[in-house]
Amino acid sequence: MTAIDRQFREAANQWDLETLYLDLASAKGKRLTPVEKLHLRGLLCGYGPTEMAQILNKSVKGVGVDLCNTLYLYVKNLTGRGSEKIDNWRSITEWLEEAGYKNQPSVQYQLSDSLPVELLIKKVNMTLDKDKLVVDLNMRIVAPSSEISEDSAIEVNNEAVELRHETNNRNGD
Repeated sequence: MTAIDRQFREAANQWDLETLYLDLASAKGKRLTPVEKLHLRGLLCGYGPTEMAQILNKSVKGVGVDLCNTLYLYVKNLTGRGSEKIDNWRSITEWLEEAGYKNQPSVQYQLSDSLPVELLIKKVNMTLDKDKLVVDLNMRIVAPSSEISEDSAIEVNNEAVELRHETNNRNGD
């Protein structure tokens, strides 16, 4: 890992950096430079251009110009906000979070039949349609396959996925 890759690396704890790098590269038309990745991680860690410049020993104006000419444009393109004005650098992180790039903590659940599952839910999109709030979610449920036996049944239809763990009553009841 190079010195530039170590700076602001805590962004990887809360953001899906690899997917974000790929999607921004697609919006740009070529790979992001190491400096663009560095500036992106700085923004995702909550640093504005002034704080980033101080931490990186760069000029504030230089970092601001770099962001305006590169990342801000790529993010606007990626999130479909090409005509919107960026009032504040925080808009970038808000737009990327709305687009689903921020990691959501996963939660472990124990089902009543003692089947441990991990649940990860990501908010993908939120829209207001007339008098209805519509929230689209991506959900991942991970259950260890060793816990699923031939006595388990998985049913899939257009509306839901249901996992039933059928227990055998060995007492003859």
